[in-house]
Amino acid sequence: MAAGDLPDELAGLLPRIQRLARRRLWSGPPPPRLRGAHAELLRLVAAEPGIRVSAAAHDLCLAANSVSTLVNHLVTQGLLRRESDPGDGRAALLYPTPAGVARLREWRSRRDALFREHVAKLDAADRAALTAALPSLRRLADSLREGEEPP
Repeated sequence: MAAGDLPDELAGLLPRIQRLARRRLWSGPPPPRLRGAHAELLRLVAAEPGIRVSAAAHDLCLAANSVSTLVNHLVTQGLLRRESDPGDGRAALLYPTPAGVARLREWRSRRDALFREHVAKLDAADRAALTAALPSLRRLADSLREGEEPP
């Protein structure tokens, strides 16, 4: 592959991997299924209980109104709890519910098993190449985020 093809290959391949993984994960348990964006928001809130919607939007690289819609879905499903920020009544703080933590644990387990299964099918050289690429992919993500305004 020519060096000039790398950006195009990455831009096409990474979303494709995500879509394929989501499709496989959706073939699992009965509804209500945890969609990718819902799972990522729930993962973030579980890691940072009390996070504001605006901070979650920034971390997930989504518009605040998109995150608000996701929050509403997760609250309706009983997976997330929203509270007014005592320091600013206009802002909402997010907390996972016990049901949300359990659903996230199940989703992570299925996702991890899916990737373990398919990575194991690769030869050792491919697995080593993927491992070696992870720091570069993290730096690429950081570079893409440069210049963004925090909430």
